[in-house]
Amino acid sequence: MTYPPPADGPSDPWSQPSTPPVDPTLPTSGQPTGGDPYAPADPYAGMKMEQAAPVADPYAAPGYAPAGYPAAGYPGYGYPPPPRTNGMAIAALVLALVGIGSCITAPIGAILGHVARKQIRETGEGGEGMAKAAIIVGWILTGLLVLAILFYVVLIVIAISTGDSGSGDYNY
Repeated sequence: MTYPPPADGPSDPWSQPSTPPVDPTLPTSGQPTGGDPYAPADPYAGMKMEQAAPVADPYAAPGYAPAGYPAAGYPGYGYPPPPRTNGMAIAALVLALVGIGSCITAPIGAILGHVARKQIRETGEGGEGMAKAAIIVGWILTGLLVLAILFYVVLIVIAISTGDSGSGDYNY
């Protein structure tokens, strides 16, 4: 078995200098000192040139970053992710809308909407609009349900008060 040569020895490639040795027979005037020896010489290497100042886009809207750059304040490209939607707000809206057909779940949806709005204020989650819609729809349907029950109770009371007590003459 053979072992690698010791480090920092003459055969260690990592201990060798990073720049190639300079050949004294090659002319060095006008040539770059490092890199590709066959690269063309820069004819403007000795001249000092003024750099032009960047010109602003005349058609850009004032106060906005140029196109292609991220908006200020956001780390990265695009928009920030939307906030998470409160699950109770979703449940409240579903129960309030199911209350259109059943009328029993509407008050539950309205109450859950109030609880969801409180949670949203505390946690900063999304779903404020859904909770508000659940409250509105839930209480409107609950009011309609109460009016329908009162209407039927009044009809029953009227029917009982004007109705026959059953002791009349019937000819069979």
